[in-house]
Amino acid sequence: MDEVEVVVAHSERATLRVGDVFLKVDADQARIDAEVEAMSRAPVPTPEVLWRKPPVLATAALPGTTLGRLGGPSTGSPAAWAAAGAAIRKLHDAPLPPRRGRAGRSIEELTRELDDECGLLVTNGVLPADLVTRNRRVAEAALRPWTPAFTHGDLQIAHVFVDGDEVTGIIDWSEAGQGDALYDLATFTLGHEEHLDDVIAGYGTGVDLEVIHAWSSLRSLLAVRSLIEQGFDPFAPGCEVDVLRSRM
Repeated sequence: MDEVEVVVAHSERATLRVGDVFLKVDADQARIDAEVEAMSRAPVPTPEVLWRKPPVLATAALPGTTLGRLGGPSTGSPAAWAAAGAAIRKLHDAPLPPRRGRAGRSIEELTRELDDECGLLVTNGVLPADLVTRNRRVAEAALRPWTPAFTHGDLQIAHVFVDGDEVTGIIDWSEAGQGDALYDLATFTLGHEEHLDDVIAGYGTGVDLEVIHAWSSLRSLLAVRSLIEQGFDPFAPGCEVDVLRSRM
């Protein structure tokens, strides 16, 4: 191959595409182990693991395309979005994995992290105080007891592949584990809430829109400074800061 595509890269890990092979480089071997285990347990299509040689995990590319990306246009028919919702529900109904995932942080841990981050966002002049205060109030609805589900933990729209109206695979399972199902739904529709009704049509019952909106605000508040530090732009149209502004 004469070209290497950098899919994502930051201080913790990087993912490269070389032809039909994805190479994930992660210095944390435990995270790679957890990802491979989660893919083996998930009852939804996942990439084929080609080989592992620490610190690299090689997987095969998936057929189809994603439904879009955060900050970009979304694609796919309502049936495709509903199919994604059905696949997410199948995952959430599966037997629980042994470890707690990103979506399974405790109320106490999240409250501390959220309060600290909101303080830094205002003190450092990253976001206006009224924007932070309003979204901190919205986020409160996510800080409640939940029934553990098998969650992906980083179910961004760019991690779900479809071909027509069929889900062909879900990638990037390093944050998977027991967690709050509504965290996954909020992450998947972040910046694309116009498709939330279609996703719920496929997902089924047990959905609280207030909590989904709360998780969207919470996730966005926690992400802004980190994204800036990693060279990403949460102020780009349709991204995290626009999600926060939509709550005003």
